[in-house]
Amino acid sequence: MHRAMVSAAQPEAVEAGLDILAAGGNVIDAAIGAALVQTAVDPQMCGVAGFGSMHIHLPERGVHTFIDFHGRAPLATRPDMWQDRIVGECDDGFGFVLQGAVNEVGYQSMTTPLTIKAFDEALRRFGTRTLADMLQPAIGYCESGFAVRPHVHSFWMQPAQSGRIERIRVLTDCAASAKIYLRPDGQPRKVGELLRNPDMGRTYRRIAEHGVDDFYHGEIARRIDADMKAHGGLVTMADLAACATESVDPLWTTYRGYRVATNQPPGGGLMIVLMLNILENFDLAAMGHNSADYIATVSEAMKIATVDKDERMGDPRFVDIPMAELTSKEYAARMAARIRSGEKTRVPRMNAGGPESKETTHICVADAKGACVSLTHSLGSSSGVVTDGLGFMYNNCMMVFDPRPGRAGSLAPGKARFSAMSPTMVFKGDKPFFIVGSPGGTTITMGNLQAILNAVDFGMNAQEAVEAPRFCTTSDTIEVTNRILRSTQRALEARGYPVMRHAFSHMFPLVHAIRINDGRLDGGADPAGDGMAAAI
Repeated sequence: MHRAMVSAAQPEAVEAGLDILAAGGNVIDAAIGAALVQTAVDPQMCGVAGFGSMHIHLPERGVHTFIDFHGRAPLATRPDMWQDRIVGECDDGFGFVLQGAVNEVGYQSMTTPLTIKAFDEALRRFGTRTLADMLQPAIGYCESGFAVRPHVHSFWMQPAQSGRIERIRVLTDCAASAKIYLRPDGQPRKVGELLRNPDMGRTYRRIAEHGVDDFYHGEIARRIDADMKAHGGLVTMADLAACATESVDPLWTTYRGYRVATNQPPGGGLMIVLMLNILENFDLAAMGHNSADYIATVSEAMKIATVDKDERMGDPRFVDIPMAELTSKEYAARMAARIRSGEKTRVPRMNAGGPESKETTHICVADAKGACVSLTHSLGSSSGVVTDGLGFMYNNCMMVFDPRPGRAGSLAPGKARFSAMSPTMVFKGDKPFFIVGSPGGTTITMGNLQAILNAVDFGMNAQEAVEAPRFCTTSDTIEVTNRILRSTQRALEARGYPVMRHAFSHMFPLVHAIRINDGRLDGGADPAGDGMAAAI
C-alpha cells in the first residue's frame, strides 16, 4: 500500500512533492514545495504574486481549515474607473473586455499579491519544514532551467478571442518579461527548449534569506512600489503592507450520505454545494453516465448556480450573500422541481463572447492516515508584467471585476473578486474519501462537480473520474467535448438545447484528484494537461 500520493499538472511539481514526503516531510511541506516548483515551471499559470485557496485536513492534529488568499483590488480602485471602457462580457461570465485591455494586461490589471504569504503561513502553522527549505527545488528550476512543456507553450500560442489579447502579449508587452521568455530572435522558446529565470531564482534566494516580510515591507516591496509608480500601476506599498490571508472554516453539505467540505465565498464552493444539493434530488446513476437525460439535468443545475453566482455571490465583505437560502436543501428541492417540470434556466449575458482564460494550477496531496491538502493557486491569466530584476510575473485578477458600478462583482478598493476556485473534499463519515480541485476559470466548479459525481454516483476511481468525457454549461449553450456521443448531442438539440461541440477530446478545467478507498490511495491527473499522479 502507498503511504502518500501527489497529483498535479506538472511532473516536476509531483516529483518535488514526493521527494519531500520521502525525506520525512508532511503533506503541507509537500504541497508547498510542489506549489513553489509550479511557480517556476508554469510561470504564467501561477506565481508568488498570485492568489488562491488552500484546503487543509490534518486529522491527527484536529485541524480542518482553509487558508484563503484571494487578491484584493488596490486601494486606488474606484467603482466607476472603467465603466466608459466596456466593450463586452465574456459569454461564460469570466470577466469583461475593455478598451485597451487595461483590466487584462499591464500595470493596472493586478490585485494584491498574496501567494507567497499564504505558503509561508501554511508552513509555519502546519508544516515541519521552513519556507527557505521548500524554496530550494524551485530555485533549482529557476537557475538550471526547465524544458518548456506542451501545455506551457500552448498557452503562449493562444490567439486573440472575442476582443481578448493574444496570449503571446504576456511575453512581449513588458521588456522585463521578453528578456526572460523570448529567444534572441524575438520568438518564444519551442517545446523542449530550456527556459531559465535567474532573476526569479535570486528573488527566491532573497526571500529564503530575509523572509516573506521582505516581499511585503522590505527591499522587494520597495522595488515593486517603484516599478508600479513608474508605470501607472495601482498597487502601492500601502497595498503590500495590508496584504493578509484569511483562515476560514469549510462550507459543508451532504450528498447521498457523504459529507462534502469546500470553500466559502468569494471562492466557488457555494456553487458546488448548491449544485450537489439540487442533483441529490435525481437518480443520476439510473439515467446513465453522460446520457441526454443526465447532461440536461446536470446542465440545468449548472445554469441555476451560474445565475445565482452572477447575481448573488461575491466577496462577503461587500456583498450580502443569502447563504442560508443558497445552502438549504429546501431551495435546492425547489430548483430541482423546476428542472423536473422542464423549465430551462436562461443565463443572461451582455454579449456572446469567447472562450475564457484557464491559467491556474492545482495540487492534491494525501497520505494513508487521512492528512490531505487540496490547493488551487493562480495568476488569473497573468498580467504580462515583470518588475525588472525580480523575475516573477504578476496576476491580472482585476479582469474579472464588473466595471459597472452597483453590482455584486463591481470594483471597490480592498474587494476580492469572485473565484470559481473550489478545492473540495468528500468524506465517508469522518474519513476523507475523494480530494479534488482544478484550474479553469468559471469552469472549475463544473469540472470539480463532475469528478465528484463520477466518484460518488458512478463508483469511478480517481483517474476514471477526472478523465471521463465532460461537458460545461455556464451559458445557455451546453459545451461538450468530442468524446460526447453525437447521438447524445442530437437528443439534446431535439429538446431545444443549443450545443457547442469542441474539436478537442478533453475539456477544461484540468481536474486532479486523489481517492482514499478503504485506506488505499489512487490518484488521477487530467490527461488534457502535462501532469501526473504518483505515490511513495
